[in-house]
Amino acid sequence: MTRGGREKLNDAPERRCIVSGDRGPKSGLVRFVVGPDGRVVPDILGRLPGRGIHVSADRALIGRAASKGLFSRAARMPVQAPEGLADLVEDLLARRVVELLAMARKAGEAVTGYEKVRDWLVSGRAAVLVQAEDGSERGKAKLRPPDGEDSLISCLDAGEIGLAFGRERAIHAALGAGGLTARVVEEAARLAGLRRREAGKQVGGTDRREGL
Repeated sequence: MTRGGREKLNDAPERRCIVSGDRGPKSGLVRFVVGPDGRVVPDILGRLPGRGIHVSADRALIGRAASKGLFSRAARMPVQAPEGLADLVEDLLARRVVELLAMARKAGEAVTGYEKVRDWLVSGRAAVLVQAEDGSERGKAKLRPPDGEDSLISCLDAGEIGLAFGRERAIHAALGAGGLTARVVEEAARLAGLRRREAGKQVGGTDRREGL
């Protein structure tokens, strides 16, 4: 069982990315469907009716799918990808992560504020550390993520973290090992892929970092 109560299943459903051809768990891809008007629609929650078309959660690959007509090829019919599709997916994923983080707060599974976050980390209650990508490096280095994989989320900015906690801004947050934590981590990983720019500069992620 992974941190946050998740179970790793070897037979987890996999889908193929229409751009790279790679197969992987559905949680690492973005599902799209073709709407009644023939336009490509991101299905972040994976619930919209219709045949799913999957692209890895990567800004460059989604942009390539839109510009190279790969959605039409996958759908076997002419379809139109909206301009700025990768930006739209990024926005939807960011809203989803903030929404899940707010749900975790309401369930008592998340806290913000330096002192509270530090207490959760020291006591071992924290499973995941969340830090704003636009926070000061000196301030963030004072807190060390818990041991283990996927123990740091750094793809949100201070305004987004603050929104989840009813504040204007927040730099630090911590998630306990509750059921919502796994969902936050998975969606944040997808968001990190959309915030990775083609030049190689990544705006945050869910990898582990060292603190002081």
